[in-house]
Amino acid sequence: MSIQAIKQVAGTAVFVPGADIDTDRIIPARFLKCVTFDDLAEGLFYDVRFDSEGNSVGHPLDDPKFAGASIMLAGPNFGCGSSREHAPQSIYRSGFRAMIAESFAEIFFGNSTGIGMPCVCSTAEQIAALTKAVEADPSTEVKLDLEKMEVSYADETFAVTMPESAREALLSARWDPIGELLGNAEAIEARAEALPYV
Repeated sequence: MSIQAIKQVAGTAVFVPGADIDTDRIIPARFLKCVTFDDLAEGLFYDVRFDSEGNSVGHPLDDPKFAGASIMLAGPNFGCGSSREHAPQSIYRSGFRAMIAESFAEIFFGNSTGIGMPCVCSTAEQIAALTKAVEADPSTEVKLDLEKMEVSYADETFAVTMPESAREALLSARWDPIGELLGNAEAIEARAEALPYV
């Protein structure tokens, strides 16, 4: 199993409005009854995207002009609430490969980078300017560069931040501890055989 380094993410973007968006809003608890994460995309923001009969209520994620967006923009304290790892999984399974927000709840951030989805922070002003640009032209390409720690779009560039340990893990292809463990099975066996007490 080969883990890929993540140095850049590029694609179109969509802004999800609101502050303190918690994990229950990201994926309601009733969608957590699953054995795998494979089908979690259907529950993403379900209760704020659809009415009681399953009809779209006009959430930005359902706007055709943002179809195929792979970068999610958000406000402060995104992913607060319970620690359910289903929340970043539902975002990832919906096609998103990076997030740019004012700030992230710590556990959500860890669960996101642990599946290879970078979460970077910037100011409300920079995110508002980027949101304005992508709403004016949804085809605008947004590029996140983790080596330079900057986001660029059109003729604009702004700095972003993230904890250095997470950045280094993404850049060095060490963001998936389970994948790393599985990829080193032979080394683990050799070490186990060398231990006198095993």
